[in-house]
Amino acid sequence: MSEAEGRPASHFELVGGEEGVRTLVDRFYDVMDEAEEAKGIRAMHAKSLEVSREKLFLFLVGWMGGPPLYGQKYGHPMRRARHLPFPIGEAEAEAWMFCMNQAIDDHEMPDDLREYLRDRFTTVAAHMRNQ
Repeated sequence: MSEAEGRPASHFELVGGEEGVRTLVDRFYDVMDEAEEAKGIRAMHAKSLEVSREKLFLFLVGWMGGPPLYGQKYGHPMRRARHLPFPIGEAEAEAWMFCMNQAIDDHEMPDDLREYLRDRFTTVAAHMRNQ
């Protein structure tokens, strides 16, 4: 269903469905792989970002209102618990947001969704801090 079917479009629909989420995630990891500002958090990841890309894609599809792909494949996301092995402080949260902000800036979406996502991702980044 969508606005045409009598209800507001979900964030998932507004970002472009699975194709839009994939584009957002790919841009996020491309920035992480290339930007000097992300060097520290890039070093926390495997040499290949393929698995990270897929997991974030699966998670964001459900988080934005699409099908719960991550949960179907891996179970409950337990975001904070899954990130505890990594030292995440203010610098790492800011670097993560640098990458996500660039991905959001580069993605076609309504401005109100852009601001909503920035706000929510900032909250998520702060929640992941463990240092």
